[in-house]
Amino acid sequence: MDFSICVNIMDNISKVIVGKKNPLKLMLVALLADGHVLLEDVPGVGKTLMARSLAASMGGTYKRIQFTPDLLPSDITGFNIYHQNEGRFKFQEGPVMANILLADEINRTVPRTQSSLLESMEERQVTVDGRTYPLPNPFFVIATQNPVELEGTFPLPEAQLDRFLLKIDIGYPDKQEEMDILKRFQVQDPFLTLSPVATPEQILLLQQERRKIIVSEPVRDYITTLVQATRHHPMVRYGASPRGSMALMRSAQALAALDGREFTLPDDIRALIKPVLAHRLVLNENERMRGEKPEQVLAGILEQTPVPAGIPG
Repeated sequence: MDFSICVNIMDNISKVIVGKKNPLKLMLVALLADGHVLLEDVPGVGKTLMARSLAASMGGTYKRIQFTPDLLPSDITGFNIYHQNEGRFKFQEGPVMANILLADEINRTVPRTQSSLLESMEERQVTVDGRTYPLPNPFFVIATQNPVELEGTFPLPEAQLDRFLLKIDIGYPDKQEEMDILKRFQVQDPFLTLSPVATPEQILLLQQERRKIIVSEPVRDYITTLVQATRHHPMVRYGASPRGSMALMRSAQALAALDGREFTLPDDIRALIKPVLAHRLVLNENERMRGEKPEQVLAGILEQTPVPAGIPG
């Protein structure tokens, strides 16, 4: 299995993005695992530019939706319009009909419009006026959001959050990285010269190859033990569902593939548990009032759960 295309994609994005190796790698994990990714952080740290750079590196069709409070579901999925000359309705495709959809500032629109993406993200189709239309393949949603504490934002419903394979925090650059950003963008925007280094067909093939990565019985047991622990933790109201277990396994396969292995390791699970599961946990009200975070719960679960030995598969 040759996943060197992913290295080419990362190198290509690095022509625009300074640092951020781990967020970039996690985005490729989501892509290989045939999932979707939610990028969260304060404005101005490069969420949209990172998403655009990945889209430009992949090729294929790319659409962007700027989410605003007055955005309607039909602005995403499309709508039927009556053509008087032909005497019939014709479907006008929405921006969701693309290989890569950038849902920019997704939490700036109301939950009704946010939820219009649910069918697309899970079933890879849209239904308009009772008729179903398949989406292009591959279909990859990159959503960005500002922290929900900021004014004018709407928290994503739990059902919507659960559809994202990973939630990634970008973080501020350090001083040297910020100086490099200024130097890189001083004369010209490097994004303007970015060219594709992969095709949608190659991405589809890699997604199929990812399924062949071995997940041994001890690793499957480790995954289910960790997920089960989230459901019985005293600080957690709602733990991760079986969809979370599947997401952890698929992400571990993708990470193993990126690292050049044909089998998953417990270390893959430990590296991915927070971006895969943290946004799926709902803490008790008392814990939320005290400022506790799901990441802290997961760190404690990791510490208390024995790591299986004697792998690979």
